[in-house]
Amino acid sequence: VQLQAFGGGLVQAGGSLRLSCVVRGSIISSNALGWYRQAPGKERELVAHSSSGGSTNYADSVKGRFTISRDNAKNTVYLQMNSLKPEDTAVYSCRLSKGYYTYWGQGTLVTVSS
Repeated sequence: VQLQAFGGGLVQAGGSLRLSCVVRGSIISSNALGWYRQAPGKERELVAHSSSGGSTNYADSVKGRFTISRDNAKNTVYLQMNSLKPEDTAVYSCRLSKGYYTYWGQGTLVTVSS
């Protein structure tokens, strides 16, 4: 199973970005997916989670601003990020949970300037 994340970049505070994570080797419709981030000097944290049953949950810090979604036909999970803040600056990674196994994609850097 391989995950490839892209869509990061430099954006001004208040702006938006959409991250994409393409999954190969597994059908995402039956798996849980998540976006995580790690800021410099901080531990990795869960940003958004999408269960195989369709439920979603978010970190308190991004509720109302970020939206996780999936396109099963494209085997892709997205993270729409609006009203970005400098504190959202981090490397964002996607994760797929498949039974006892966990797969990670490489990170994509998001930098929010003030």
